[in-house]
Amino acid sequence: MGARMSQLGAAPSSWYQRYILPGFAFKAAVIGGGYATGRELAEFFMPSGAWGGVLSMVLAMLIWSLVAAVTFVFARQVGALDYRHFFRKLLGPFWFLYELAFILMLVIVLAVFGAAAGKIIQSLTGLPPLVGTLLLVAGIALFTALGNDSVEALFKWVSLLLYSVYALFVVLALVYFGDRIDVAFANPTVGPDWVVLGVTYAAYNIVGAIMILPVTRHLQSDRDAIVAGLLAGPMAMIPALLFFICMVAWPEAAGASLPSDYLLGKLGIPVLHMAFQIMIFAALLESGTGTVNAFIERVAGVIQDRGKVMSTLQRAGVSLVLLSCAVFLADRFGIVELIAKGYRFLAWSFLAIYVVPLLTLGLWRVTRAKAS
Repeated sequence: MGARMSQLGAAPSSWYQRYILPGFAFKAAVIGGGYATGRELAEFFMPSGAWGGVLSMVLAMLIWSLVAAVTFVFARQVGALDYRHFFRKLLGPFWFLYELAFILMLVIVLAVFGAAAGKIIQSLTGLPPLVGTLLLVAGIALFTALGNDSVEALFKWVSLLLYSVYALFVVLALVYFGDRIDVAFANPTVGPDWVVLGVTYAAYNIVGAIMILPVTRHLQSDRDAIVAGLLAGPMAMIPALLFFICMVAWPEAAGASLPSDYLLGKLGIPVLHMAFQIMIFAALLESGTGTVNAFIERVAGVIQDRGKVMSTLQRAGVSLVLLSCAVFLADRFGIVELIAKGYRFLAWSFLAIYVVPLLTLGLWRVTRAKAS
């Protein structure tokens, strides 16, 4: 463990690597096919109305920040750079329960990404959906095979693209149908399930804090870990919040497979439509890459414990096996069904296996260590 711990603070890191990169990485882990296309926002936040949805999103954001901060501090203190080492310290002999849930999540989430990528490429080019899915598979396999530096560079550049396109979309949406947004927010009704929906959404997405443990090697102190964790919540949620504000103008968008496509059709700006679809595909690429890389780093940790280094070819092989399973599911089920049925089960699983133990046993260990 000492060798792993020394990686956390051995070389000086920039403020970007310590404070901003974890937020970019966390955003990459949670944005995925449902968030970027608006499908998750329609599923979890639209039922509560405009104000209820905003309250639900703020609640989810606060949960993300709290759990991410505790996760990063705990990971530093136990020297964990992958989820296997992390949960061995948190859950002891029961650590395998997380792995079972994570692998199930991995396949479902990658299937959602594949289905969304297929629909995007089909809408842009008219090609069969399988073409878009295979393009996503090839991109994820390439970046994960090249290792952590390649993955971190992807997080950086896709994040800049994403924030820029979202900002442009929001400005134009406010101009074109700002009056409809005003009408939606004039209704003070808040759905009764906004707390449950916010907690549920936060619960299955917070696993992103575990997926991005490889980037915590740049953190040089517990203070870095806390600041990075607290920033991760807003950095991940703000684009979703802005998109949701635009979505409430057209409640019928909630019934669309790709709500983003529906809203872009209402704007009627072909260039923006194309830019947004390209941005979503890039978001799927970074999110899928972050998810698969988390599993690859877990395998690499086992190989490292045996005194060996995982090769580029091995990384590519593991990636392709996972993605092949996801392609099958993406072809077998639609994105709406996968999100509606699979995500809620995962949410409560991660609450029980990860969030509750972390905020009890994990937080006790962190505070005890600081007191010592």
